[in-house]
Amino acid sequence: MTSPQSILRGGLVALALLSGPSMAGLFNDADKNWTEGEWTLPAAPNEAALREFFVSSASPNKFMIDESSISVGQDSVVRYVLMVRTPAGGRNVTFEGIRCATAEWRIYATGRDGGEWSPARGSQWQPITNTAYNRTRAALAQDYFCDGPVPPRDRDEVLQRLRNAASGKSNMTHGGT
Repeated sequence: MTSPQSILRGGLVALALLSGPSMAGLFNDADKNWTEGEWTLPAAPNEAALREFFVSSASPNKFMIDESSISVGQDSVVRYVLMVRTPAGGRNVTFEGIRCATAEWRIYATGRDGGEWSPARGSQWQPITNTAYNRTRAALAQDYFCDGPVPPRDRDEVLQRLRNAASGKSNMTHGGT
């Protein structure tokens, strides 16, 4: 026999699970007058400036940010070059942006051999979700770039968070490390 409390708990859990998709757009209307600022393609990735960061123990790939490419625009978008290396030696290089206020990401260009960039076709802002494909952007937004919907103050703050994580220090942005 099922108790009324068990039915109530089950109903609350179901309600919470069903409300998830509607909560995903919670920050999407952060600033209806927002416009994306100007940006330029960065230089090709600098091997000496690559900083590895943790994404998931489920992936054998190595995820790295080119520290020299990181910027925080006047539009509050964090832009960076991402390099993903596979165990077999393959690599994928993209120039991307994350907008903390709306929890969205965008690919601006894909890196080609020889250090050239190929602009991404039909590039639009997409929601950051914590799925296998999007886990990289979720890790960057949640663990390194954003403080909830608040972007980092500047490039130095992003660098400090990445470096602290690599050294095992706390990523607290207010009140020290």
